[in-house]
Amino acid sequence: MKNILFLKPVKKIQGTIKLPGSKSISNRVLLLSALSKGNTELVNLLDSDDVQHMLNALQKLGINYTLSNNKKNCFIIGNNGYFKPINKIKLYLGNAGTVIRPLTALLSLNNTCDIILTGEPRMKERPIKHLVDTLKTGGAKISYLENKYFPPIHLRGGFKNYINNNLVIDGSISSQFLTSLLIISPLLNYDTLINVNGHLVSKPYIDMTIKLMKIFGINVNNNNYKQFKIIGKQTYISPKKYVIEGDASSASYFLAAAAIKGGTVILKNLNNKSIQGDIKYVNILKKMGAIISYGSNYISCTKKGILQSINMDLNDIPDVAMTLAVVSLFAKGITTIKNIYNWRVKETDRLTAMSNELKKTGAIIITGKDFITIKPPKYIKKTIIETYNDHRIAMCFSLLSLSKNPVIIINPNCTTKTYPNFFTEFKKISHYY
Repeated sequence: MKNILFLKPVKKIQGTIKLPGSKSISNRVLLLSALSKGNTELVNLLDSDDVQHMLNALQKLGINYTLSNNKKNCFIIGNNGYFKPINKIKLYLGNAGTVIRPLTALLSLNNTCDIILTGEPRMKERPIKHLVDTLKTGGAKISYLENKYFPPIHLRGGFKNYINNNLVIDGSISSQFLTSLLIISPLLNYDTLINVNGHLVSKPYIDMTIKLMKIFGINVNNNNYKQFKIIGKQTYISPKKYVIEGDASSASYFLAAAAIKGGTVILKNLNNKSIQGDIKYVNILKKMGAIISYGSNYISCTKKGILQSINMDLNDIPDVAMTLAVVSLFAKGITTIKNIYNWRVKETDRLTAMSNELKKTGAIIITGKDFITIKPPKYIKKTIIETYNDHRIAMCFSLLSLSKNPVIIINPNCTTKTYPNFFTEFKKISHYY
């Protein structure tokens, strides 16, 4: 029997949520802390599958850390440089792109490494070719163990970056490839120029990486996202303590709920100075007609009236674009979300999955290579949502309970990837008929 969750129709949304730490920040600062000179206390670390995969990998690579009882604080003893495991290691990394991509680059610096990186079946369908090709130009010894261009991969070190100290990376599939190169560049013996080919997707995630590197003592020169210069022979320096802000992607579901059926929702641990690109989502909700307010440590959203449709390029914020796709079912007019090709190479083919599930509501959906157009139904049908083992599909379609019909979510436990307590928190702000 399949694991399912029945969500009753919600009459009103009202309440306060304390957001868990950002996944993207959590995994980045775990890695930077491990590479640093000095020890680091990380506060408000996200407790989720993806973060646990990073912690497990770091432990197997010889990094010592201690977690608090609630797993939200982590004290890491810095390694003062890249990792040098001697024994052959196999690292299982689930479906965590924020783990496998940076570790592919980082472990390639170690000449003596003999490491296999693998994960769950969907990980084996997520491309890594562009990163591997770039690392190979600098001497990295990387081989594919199953399907060419996809994990699992076998790393044997060898990366020196001796080809004129220039690297070229294709930026059109995932910003995580560039993030991985940025993180390793200060550890190289020479200054590095990273040149980006194609249109760089998800630029705000690159901004996040650069801001976090600066907190750990490293400056990156960004020339209009086409070329990045990093000085070599540097050392990451621990900031001693770093507080991880709340996850802006996770915030999108609660803010959307308020915009559709509030009441007011207040989200703590996040403000308009967030370093996460997904904070732009609140401005889109405001454009659609919601009321947004900020404080020193919170964001709130209040329903104002009927939401208005949008027609936008959301290449920079593809994760919360999924939330907006579901919000569009409650908006007046036809919504078009453009330039989202990389939905297709995420936890599932999200463009296909979103189209399939949105159609179940009675909406008229048109999709292309990199866009989706949504004409909302007059009445949203009672729906059974297939999640494709994708945490974001499970979370964004919870918003269907804000119609006058219930919604059934298949495999709701897939939210453990980034937000194990999501449905408990959603219930807290839900007031039923």
